[in-house]
Amino acid sequence: MGGSPATRRPPAVLLPRLPAVVLLPVALLLLTLGAAPAHAAEGYRYWSFWQRGGDGGGWTYATQGPSSARPGDGDMIGFRFAVSEDSQDAVRPRGTASFEAICADTPAKGGTKRIAVVLDFGTAADAPGGRTPPKARTECARVGEDATAGDALAAVAKPLRYDSAALLCAIAGYPSSGCGEQISKSGDKSDGKSSNKSEDDKSGGGTDGGPSAGLIGGLALVVGLGAAAVWQTRRRRT
Repeated sequence: MGGSPATRRPPAVLLPRLPAVVLLPVALLLLTLGAAPAHAAEGYRYWSFWQRGGDGGGWTYATQGPSSARPGDGDMIGFRFAVSEDSQDAVRPRGTASFEAICADTPAKGGTKRIAVVLDFGTAADAPGGRTPPKARTECARVGEDATAGDALAAVAKPLRYDSAALLCAIAGYPSSGCGEQISKSGDKSDGKSSNKSEDDKSGGGTDGGPSAGLIGGLALVVGLGAAAVWQTRRRRT
């Protein structure tokens, strides 16, 4: 059948007319519920992979993994360890070193290609477990003409660590554990379902983004009192 059915308005819900002394606290409680804080945004801690041509352009987030991308002679590849939500939020490798500066001491050689590798281990805020990240460094990898970005990285930054899904987990042994774990933006590790709670949450403060049981109970009590007041009023009239 073509077209969509006509939209029907739902019937109006009639509420009892409550006294003003009851409506005011109800309104205040509803406003408090609406102002409840939301969960902290979550992201992932991982090594992002970037590419840059030898023409001096900016970094571009790689559309292929290091094991598939094949940069040419004179190209640059970069890796940045950081916390981000997705590729749109990922942070670029820092530094302005050019291919010429990084590979100045590595002369060209037939049958090979030179790839400048930039390694940015991130900041202390991105480091897992409060560790101090290694200092950023640059390397010039001379590899075979058919080598991938992963081959170039392995030539200058071992040991590398990958997980069973071929996700790059560690470069030059950093970090020593973990792989693309989900965390809150504040830096708390998450189990993939919810972020760690604060001390207020553990003590029953109810700051996990939803209304507390006490608040809901208070709203129910006020509404109940209002209904009772209406019933009493109607009883007197009859």
